[in-house]
Amino acid sequence: MTEAYIYDAVRTPRGKGKPDGSLHEITPVNLATQVLEALRDRNGIDSAEVEDIALGCVSPVGEQGAVITRTAILNAGYAQTTSGIQVNRFCGSGLEASNIAAAKVMAGECDMAIGGGVESMSRVPMGSDGGAMAVDPASTFHNYFVPQGVSADLIATKYGFSRDDVDAYAVESHKRAKRAWDEGRFSKSIVPVKDVMGVEILGHDETIRPDTNMQGLGALNPSFAMMGQSFGFNNVAQQRYPEVEKIKHVHHAGNSSGIVDGAAGLLIGNKEVGERLGLKPRARIRSMASIGSEPTIMLTGPEFAAQKALKRAGMNVNDIDLYELNEAFAAVVLRFMQALDVDHSIMNVNGGAIAMGHPLGATGAMILGTMVDELERSDKETSLVTLCIGGGMGTATIIERV
Repeated sequence: MTEAYIYDAVRTPRGKGKPDGSLHEITPVNLATQVLEALRDRNGIDSAEVEDIALGCVSPVGEQGAVITRTAILNAGYAQTTSGIQVNRFCGSGLEASNIAAAKVMAGECDMAIGGGVESMSRVPMGSDGGAMAVDPASTFHNYFVPQGVSADLIATKYGFSRDDVDAYAVESHKRAKRAWDEGRFSKSIVPVKDVMGVEILGHDETIRPDTNMQGLGALNPSFAMMGQSFGFNNVAQQRYPEVEKIKHVHHAGNSSGIVDGAAGLLIGNKEVGERLGLKPRARIRSMASIGSEPTIMLTGPEFAAQKALKRAGMNVNDIDLYELNEAFAAVVLRFMQALDVDHSIMNVNGGAIAMGHPLGATGAMILGTMVDELERSDKETSLVTLCIGGGMGTATIIERV
């Protein structure tokens, strides 16, 4: 099978996903367009060389519907021969889209492809696409459905993480994100977003709060207590996990991922196309894996996806230099580190979604690109990137610096 290499990775800054956020005026198509333009222009390639593009998008309706990937391809002035696909695997969509692009290269279907994602949560709110999972009794009843926030609190309760534990993790996320920006760790991949007049409107992640501390977070009320207690979802979760006597609600807006807008993309190709175009590969895809996991607790999938990816690569946990797991909720990362015995010093070293936000369809591609940059900066060799996913799933990718 052909090997797939990452030749470049770019992302927009993440803007607050509300009407007063800096990126609210930028349509999702425009966000994706600016990423595609950057990948083409900074690598000096003829866009006809890019045979297919896969972009994750979790709410593919309205402005984000109708295969937004194809619209962005044409909007960016790519060759009409470049095809596009829209991918939805909930929070793992951006990484799954990148894996699809890599798989096409590995299978010989494409010499060069782009994987990435886009989500404008200020313009197309989360959940806009509906779905039976949360509302249709025929599917919710036998699956013991509970909202993600209750699942996160169930993880914290079942695996012994206190309010102080999750808050302390959140404080560290902001500290690491601030340090990463101060040290220019994202500078290689950031594409400042411009308005229709070509004026830069955002060049940095908008939601980092470096002054976050335990006292401030301690004053916040749990976000999912009413949902769990008054709406009965705690009882549903305890039917599935009867060993949990009482669910402790520890998550809130300060230790959960932020709602933001953003887009990202990675240029992926085989060795021959890189040599022909004069491009230097930056990383090699070692393995990829996606799994399904128990849907009530929902967010423990990363540990199983990681184990599958490691097995496929012929590696073990200690062979990985850096781990990256989307910070959907603090307890998700704490559980992953506990389950795989991963030290915090090599986990999410530049902060994560608690500090910088989680543009659902784009985050997986963003953190994959972050690891390409960080492996080069820190002179490390291998990284495993993974995300928890709604409905009980996980996806993971292992890359090796070239």
